[in-house]
Amino acid sequence: MSYSINLGSWNSVFAVPCSVVDDNLKLAGSVQLKVLLWVLRHAGEPFEAKDIADALGIDRADVGDAMLYWRENGLISVDGETLSPPASTAADEKVEPAPLQQKVAEPPEKPHHLLSRPQKPDSEFVAKRMAESKEIACLMQSAQQILGRLLSGGDLATLLMIHDDYGLPCDVIAMLIQYAVNAGRANMRYIEKAAIDWADNDINTHEKAEGRLNLLAKDQKAWRTVEQAVGSPHRAPSKREESLAPIWVNEWKFSPEMIREAYDRTIDGAGKYQTAYMNKILERWHKDEITTAKQAADEEAEHVKARSSHKSGNGKQEKQKKYTFDIDEYERTSMNDTKE
Repeated sequence: MSYSINLGSWNSVFAVPCSVVDDNLKLAGSVQLKVLLWVLRHAGEPFEAKDIADALGIDRADVGDAMLYWRENGLISVDGETLSPPASTAADEKVEPAPLQQKVAEPPEKPHHLLSRPQKPDSEFVAKRMAESKEIACLMQSAQQILGRLLSGGDLATLLMIHDDYGLPCDVIAMLIQYAVNAGRANMRYIEKAAIDWADNDINTHEKAEGRLNLLAKDQKAWRTVEQAVGSPHRAPSKREESLAPIWVNEWKFSPEMIREAYDRTIDGAGKYQTAYMNKILERWHKDEITTAKQAADEEAEHVKARSSHKSGNGKQEKQKKYTFDIDEYERTSMNDTKE
């Protein structure tokens, strides 16, 4: 008589490295875990990224990102077209750290501006910091949720660099990421650039970050006012527009009607929309305290009258026109004063 043990679904099992649970279960996303489990289940079988994507119902790009995550975390290595566990090295063995030399106490240095871009930490150091600090691990998870996508090893390294090297606290970084998403600039390059600006301006507390975000929100509202006044489709402003819109709306207090009037005159005078040209019109109106459409119309009528007098008048009238009413020439030549 022969005997057998029926373990049901446990008759067919495959091994999962302990490090997946010990080091990565909290940090890895669902797609990353699914891809790894699929790969481990089909060990010894040839497959392509398309096979994984079709089986899991995800994009090939997501498969590539997941594989990159596990490579950067030292779980797999790639040799040509073969996946395998990473080769063990002497560096993998636990070694007692050498005692640190005690440094002579020095007076604390004052905070200084960032002179150059620090080097990003490698994936091993990122994983170590996340394992050591719950705050760092929570930041990475929060960032992934806010951005709505899996973070690559490079993204994680950038966020850690913003915290460790730029000195921004985790809650401030999360606020910055949320702002980037709301502003339609949810990419790590913009987030890092903004983080450098915040660090240089000591925006390093929750209260200071709130103040900066309130100011940015006010600037965004000013751009929307300009955008709607000129009838432009919704888009992100250029750097020049981003700096001028708050001046036009918040500082000089121009109404949408006046902004539209300046825009129309820009089209008539320049033949197309020119930010610098439009700024010169509004700058002149602000200087001359022209704040209503009627005042602008009266000024334009006086301008037309002066030009007409110049065509039929004498040299005295020509001199008066050149001194007082040469607005067209002023706006035309001043377009090149600043770059867009």
